[in-house]
Amino acid sequence: MQIIFVHPRFNKARSVTLTLKHWLLAGLVALIALSAGAALLSWLILRHASEINVPMVQTLLKANGQDDAKKNDRYLRENLSAMAIKLGEMQAQLMRLDALGERVQGLSGVKPEEFNFKELPGRGGAEPVNPLRPPATPLSINQFQRAIEVLVLDVEHRSDYMNVVETTLMFDKIRSKLLPTIQPVNVSYNASGFGWRFDPFTGHSAFHEGIDFPASTGTPIIAAAGGVVIAAEFHHQFGNMLEIDHGNDIVTRYAHASRLLVKVGDIVQRAQHVADVGSTGRSTGAHLHFEVLVKGIQQNPHKFLIAGSNQSKLPALTQR
Repeated sequence: MQIIFVHPRFNKARSVTLTLKHWLLAGLVALIALSAGAALLSWLILRHASEINVPMVQTLLKANGQDDAKKNDRYLRENLSAMAIKLGEMQAQLMRLDALGERVQGLSGVKPEEFNFKELPGRGGAEPVNPLRPPATPLSINQFQRAIEVLVLDVEHRSDYMNVVETTLMFDKIRSKLLPTIQPVNVSYNASGFGWRFDPFTGHSAFHEGIDFPASTGTPIIAAAGGVVIAAEFHHQFGNMLEIDHGNDIVTRYAHASRLLVKVGDIVQRAQHVADVGSTGRSTGAHLHFEVLVKGIQQNPHKFLIAGSNQSKLPALTQR
């Protein structure tokens, strides 16, 4: 297309030839202008929507508002569902932690009234009034969800820690019960201690490898610690003799008994009635000869018994 321009100022007519390229460029410019105008018009309508009393505009705004409300409602429901799941996990973890804490409390010997897991600890303090600190603001949904996730991890870590503590306390408690710290006969003194003495039969100096507890025949003998019976027999010197293995290479020996109440292979508990005092074997009278062996070598039983002197007194025995 050719356009001819004629004007009195022109010495001659001028012409402009419009090609397809020019038409395409003009169309693009018109399209951009139209889009910009539409966007400006939409912005003005939305900005002044409350002032424009046009039913069509009000309906459109109401529909947009309903869509936004539905999106927000769906977003809240999804987040609340996720937080409810986390909350359920936390409740289960806390119940487990409470039970674990009560077991640890029992193992450690702390009184229940001093450390009650069923009651919340008291908290308080003055309301912050420092003007230099920013004021408290409510948590957003995302912040609250992150706080719950951090708390879940913290509870899991504390539960793992409490499991380690419980295992350690349990091991210590079991190990203490396997140490021969209970006096095997309920008497107030011993007739002959551990160490050098004059042999009552020969009168010569001899090393006594245990402690003799004098008591009348039939007096109950209890296990100084829990363990397994490895010998229950008559010995030509010890008479009716009982040996209990407590683990960790520790063995206790009970000699001169009038009768044995357990046999080889039996598992005995701490303070269990295992024999009765007598005067069998190489003995001058009714008593219990008590030995503690560590790796097969006799040790002074007194150092084990003194370790249990601060524990509870000898428990009451049930006669068989």
